[in-house]
Amino acid sequence: MSGKTALIIGATGQTGQHVLKELLGSSHYTKVGEYGRRLTDLSTLSAGKDKLVQKSIDFEKLEESGIKDGKWDVVFITLGTTRKAAGSAAAFERIDRDYVINSAKEARVPDHPQRVVYLSAAAANAKSSFLYPRCKGQTEEALASMGYSDTIVFHPGLLTGTARPQSRIQETIAEGIFNTFRLPSFFPNLEIKVATLGKSMAIAGWLGSERLPSVAQAAEEETPEGKRFVSIPNAGAAALAQTSWE
Repeated sequence: MSGKTALIIGATGQTGQHVLKELLGSSHYTKVGEYGRRLTDLSTLSAGKDKLVQKSIDFEKLEESGIKDGKWDVVFITLGTTRKAAGSAAAFERIDRDYVINSAKEARVPDHPQRVVYLSAAAANAKSSFLYPRCKGQTEEALASMGYSDTIVFHPGLLTGTARPQSRIQETIAEGIFNTFRLPSFFPNLEIKVATLGKSMAIAGWLGSERLPSVAQAAEEETPEGKRFVSIPNAGAAALAQTSWE
Protein backbone atom coordinates (compact mmCIF):
# COMPACT_ATOMS: atom_id res chain seq x y z
CA MET A 1 0.00 0.00 0.00
CA SER A 2 1.40 3.39 -1.00
CA GLY A 3 2.11 6.08 1.56
CA LYS A 4 -0.20 8.95 2.45
CA THR A 5 0.21 12.68 2.73
CA ALA A 6 -0.83 14.26 6.02
CA LEU A 7 -1.69 17.73 7.23
CA ILE A 8 -1.59 18.64 10.90
CA ILE A 9 -3.24 21.70 12.42
CA GLY A 10 -2.11 22.31 16.00
CA ALA A 11 1.30 20.62 15.84
CA THR A 12 2.84 22.80 18.56
CA GLY A 13 0.29 21.69 21.15
CA GLN A 14 0.97 19.07 23.80
CA THR A 15 -0.49 16.18 21.80
CA GLY A 16 0.16 17.68 18.38
CA GLN A 17 3.91 17.61 19.00
CA HIS A 18 3.78 13.85 19.31
CA VAL A 19 1.45 13.36 16.37
CA LEU A 20 3.91 15.32 14.21
CA LYS A 21 6.91 13.27 15.33
CA GLU A 22 5.03 10.02 14.69
CA LEU A 23 4.06 11.14 11.20
CA LEU A 24 7.60 12.20 10.37
CA GLY A 25 9.07 8.98 11.74
CA SER A 26 6.69 6.68 9.88
CA SER A 27 7.32 5.41 6.37
CA HIS A 28 3.54 5.25 5.91
CA TYR A 29 3.43 9.03 5.49
CA THR A 30 5.40 10.42 2.57
CA LYS A 31 4.69 14.14 3.02
CA VAL A 32 3.64 16.04 6.13
CA GLY A 33 2.32 19.58 6.21
CA GLU A 34 2.43 21.63 9.40
CA TYR A 35 0.27 24.73 9.10
CA GLY A 36 -0.35 27.02 12.06
CA ARG A 37 0.12 30.35 13.76
CA ARG A 38 3.26 28.99 15.40
CA LEU A 39 5.54 26.37 13.87
CA THR A 40 7.75 23.65 15.32
CA ASP A 41 11.42 24.47 15.82
CA LEU A 42 13.24 22.18 13.38
CA SER A 43 16.07 21.70 15.87
CA THR A 44 13.68 19.74 18.08
CA LEU A 45 13.00 17.19 15.34
CA SER A 46 15.18 14.25 14.39
CA ALA A 47 13.60 11.96 11.78
CA GLY A 48 11.69 12.89 8.67
CA LYS A 49 12.48 16.59 8.40
CA ASP A 50 13.02 16.17 4.66
CA LYS A 51 9.31 15.41 4.13
CA LEU A 52 8.03 18.25 6.32
CA VAL A 53 6.38 21.32 4.78
CA GLN A 54 5.82 24.20 7.21
CA LYS A 55 3.72 27.30 6.67
CA SER A 56 2.67 30.03 9.07
CA ILE A 57 -0.98 30.98 8.57
CA ASP A 58 -3.56 33.43 9.85
CA PHE A 59 -6.67 31.57 11.01
CA GLU A 60 -8.70 34.68 10.26
CA LYS A 61 -7.58 34.57 6.62
CA LEU A 62 -7.61 30.87 5.81
CA GLU A 63 -8.50 31.55 2.18
CA GLU A 64 -4.93 32.83 1.83
CA SER A 65 -3.35 29.83 3.58
CA GLY A 66 -2.95 27.51 0.60
CA ILE A 67 -4.04 24.56 2.74
CA LYS A 68 -6.28 23.18 0.00
CA ASP A 69 -3.42 23.07 -2.51
CA GLY A 70 -1.82 20.15 -0.66
CA LYS A 71 -4.75 17.83 -1.44
CA TRP A 72 -3.94 16.04 1.82
CA ASP A 73 -5.00 12.41 2.28
CA VAL A 74 -5.30 12.68 6.07
CA VAL A 75 -6.05 15.83 8.04
CA PHE A 76 -5.12 15.76 11.73
CA ILE A 77 -6.51 18.47 13.99
CA THR A 78 -5.14 18.81 17.51
CA LEU A 79 -5.80 22.53 17.83
CA GLY A 80 -7.41 23.60 21.09
CA THR A 81 -7.27 26.03 23.97
CA THR A 82 -8.88 26.82 27.33
CA ARG A 83 -11.25 29.62 28.27
CA LYS A 84 -8.59 31.09 30.54
CA ALA A 85 -5.95 31.13 27.81
CA ALA A 86 -8.41 32.49 25.25
CA GLY A 87 -9.51 35.30 27.56
CA SER A 88 -13.27 34.96 27.17
CA ALA A 89 -16.00 32.48 26.26
CA ALA A 90 -16.39 34.07 22.83
CA ALA A 91 -12.65 33.87 22.13
CA PHE A 92 -12.60 30.26 23.30
CA GLU A 93 -15.39 29.34 20.88
CA ARG A 94 -13.62 31.16 18.08
CA ILE A 95 -10.36 29.26 18.57
CA ASP A 96 -11.49 25.87 19.85
CA ARG A 97 -14.47 25.43 17.53
CA ASP A 98 -14.49 27.90 14.64
CA TYR A 99 -10.78 27.71 13.78
CA VAL A 100 -10.99 23.91 13.78
CA ILE A 101 -14.10 23.78 11.61
CA ASN A 102 -12.85 26.43 9.21
CA SER A 103 -9.46 24.72 8.84
CA ALA A 104 -11.11 21.40 8.04
CA LYS A 105 -13.35 23.11 5.47
CA GLU A 106 -10.35 24.76 3.84
CA ALA A 107 -8.48 21.45 3.68
CA ARG A 108 -11.41 19.59 2.11
CA VAL A 109 -10.92 18.90 -1.59
CA PRO A 110 -14.06 17.79 -3.49
CA ASP A 111 -13.84 14.39 -5.21
CA HIS A 112 -10.62 13.54 -3.37
CA PRO A 113 -10.84 10.75 -0.74
CA GLN A 114 -9.81 12.29 2.55
CA ARG A 115 -9.84 11.35 6.20
CA VAL A 116 -10.03 13.73 9.16
CA VAL A 117 -8.78 12.77 12.63
CA TYR A 118 -9.81 15.13 15.42
CA LEU A 119 -8.66 15.39 19.03
CA SER A 120 -11.84 16.05 21.02
CA ALA A 121 -12.68 15.35 24.66
CA ALA A 122 -14.32 12.54 26.60
CA ALA A 123 -17.22 14.73 27.72
CA ALA A 124 -17.99 16.18 24.27
CA ASN A 125 -21.70 16.89 23.93
CA ALA A 126 -23.17 19.42 21.49
CA LYS A 127 -26.20 19.91 23.76
CA SER A 128 -24.27 20.44 26.98
CA SER A 129 -24.96 23.58 29.00
CA PHE A 130 -21.22 23.81 29.70
CA LEU A 131 -18.96 25.66 27.28
CA TYR A 132 -16.09 23.20 26.85
CA PRO A 133 -17.99 19.97 26.14
CA ARG A 134 -20.54 21.85 24.03
CA CYS A 135 -17.86 23.30 21.73
CA LYS A 136 -16.20 19.92 21.34
CA GLY A 137 -19.50 18.25 20.52
CA GLN A 138 -20.49 20.94 18.05
CA THR A 139 -17.11 20.60 16.35
CA GLU A 140 -17.47 16.83 16.05
CA GLU A 141 -20.86 17.16 14.39
CA ALA A 142 -19.59 19.82 12.00
CA LEU A 143 -16.62 17.70 10.94
CA ALA A 144 -18.83 14.65 10.38
CA SER A 145 -21.07 16.73 8.12
CA MET A 146 -18.27 18.13 5.99
CA GLY A 147 -18.04 15.44 3.35
CA TYR A 148 -14.83 13.70 4.40
CA SER A 149 -14.66 10.05 3.41
CA ASP A 150 -13.84 9.08 6.97
CA THR A 151 -14.12 10.98 10.26
CA ILE A 152 -12.37 9.69 13.38
CA VAL A 153 -12.72 11.45 16.74
CA PHE A 154 -10.62 10.76 19.84
CA HIS A 155 -12.15 11.08 23.32
CA PRO A 156 -9.16 11.07 25.70
CA GLY A 157 -9.25 11.35 29.47
CA LEU A 158 -6.81 13.48 31.47
CA LEU A 159 -3.70 14.23 29.40
CA THR A 160 -0.51 13.42 31.30
CA GLY A 161 3.17 13.63 30.43
CA THR A 162 2.73 17.21 29.23
CA ALA A 163 5.42 19.88 29.22
CA ARG A 164 3.47 23.11 29.39
CA PRO A 165 5.31 26.43 29.93
CA GLN A 166 2.79 27.10 32.70
CA SER A 167 1.45 24.05 34.49
CA ARG A 168 -2.27 23.64 35.05
CA ILE A 169 -2.71 23.06 38.78
CA GLN A 170 -5.75 20.80 38.29
CA GLU A 171 -3.81 18.51 35.97
CA THR A 172 -0.81 18.38 38.31
CA ILE A 173 -2.93 17.47 41.33
CA ALA A 174 -4.99 14.90 39.42
CA GLU A 175 -1.92 13.25 37.92
CA GLY A 176 -0.35 12.99 41.37
CA ILE A 177 -3.47 11.35 42.81
CA PHE A 178 -3.73 8.92 39.87
CA ASN A 179 -0.11 7.85 40.19
CA THR A 180 -0.20 7.57 43.98
CA PHE A 181 -3.22 5.30 44.05
CA ARG A 182 -2.51 3.63 40.68
CA LEU A 183 -6.02 4.51 39.56
CA PRO A 184 -5.33 4.08 35.81
CA SER A 185 -4.86 0.34 36.43
CA PHE A 186 -8.44 0.10 37.63
CA PHE A 187 -10.03 2.88 35.58
CA PRO A 188 -8.42 2.90 32.09
CA ASN A 189 -10.57 5.80 30.90
CA LEU A 190 -9.11 8.24 33.42
CA GLU A 191 -5.85 9.34 31.82
CA ILE A 192 -3.46 8.91 28.89
CA LYS A 193 0.06 10.12 28.18
CA VAL A 194 0.22 12.62 25.33
CA ALA A 195 2.95 10.59 23.63
CA THR A 196 0.68 7.53 23.64
CA LEU A 197 -2.25 9.55 22.33
CA GLY A 198 -0.13 11.04 19.56
CA LYS A 199 0.98 7.62 18.36
CA SER A 200 -2.57 6.30 18.48
CA MET A 201 -3.86 9.17 16.37
CA ALA A 202 -1.14 8.66 13.77
CA ILE A 203 -1.97 4.95 13.52
CA ALA A 204 -5.71 5.64 13.24
CA GLY A 205 -5.07 8.11 10.47
CA TRP A 206 -3.20 5.48 8.52
CA LEU A 207 -5.58 2.59 9.12
CA GLY A 208 -8.89 4.43 8.83
CA SER A 209 -12.05 3.49 10.70
CA GLU A 210 -12.71 0.33 8.68
CA ARG A 211 -9.32 -1.21 9.51
CA LEU A 212 -9.15 -0.28 13.18
CA PRO A 213 -8.50 -3.34 15.38
CA SER A 214 -11.06 -4.32 18.02
CA VAL A 215 -8.79 -3.08 20.83
CA ALA A 216 -9.45 0.49 19.68
CA GLN A 217 -13.04 0.07 20.96
CA ALA A 218 -14.21 2.27 18.09
CA ALA A 219 -17.89 3.20 18.26
CA GLU A 220 -20.00 4.45 15.39
CA GLU A 221 -21.84 7.64 16.21
CA GLU A 222 -24.33 9.75 14.32
CA THR A 223 -25.15 13.45 14.16
CA PRO A 224 -28.77 14.68 14.39
CA GLU A 225 -28.67 14.96 10.59
CA GLY A 226 -27.65 11.33 10.21
CA LYS A 227 -23.97 11.88 9.37
CA ARG A 228 -21.79 9.13 10.77
CA PHE A 229 -18.39 9.23 12.41
CA VAL A 230 -16.27 6.96 14.58
CA SER A 231 -15.13 7.76 18.12
CA ILE A 232 -12.29 6.15 20.08
CA PRO A 233 -12.36 6.26 23.91
CA ASN A 234 -9.38 6.74 26.18
CA ALA A 235 -8.80 3.02 26.83
CA GLY A 236 -9.08 2.28 23.12
CA ALA A 237 -6.54 4.96 22.26
CA ALA A 238 -4.08 3.54 24.80
CA ALA A 239 -4.50 0.02 23.42
CA LEU A 240 -4.28 1.12 19.78
CA ALA A 241 -0.89 2.71 20.40
CA GLN A 242 0.45 -0.72 21.35
CA THR A 243 -0.56 -2.33 18.04
CA SER A 244 1.16 -2.40 14.66
CA TRP A 245 0.46 -0.03 11.80
CA GLU A 246 -0.74 -2.87 9.58
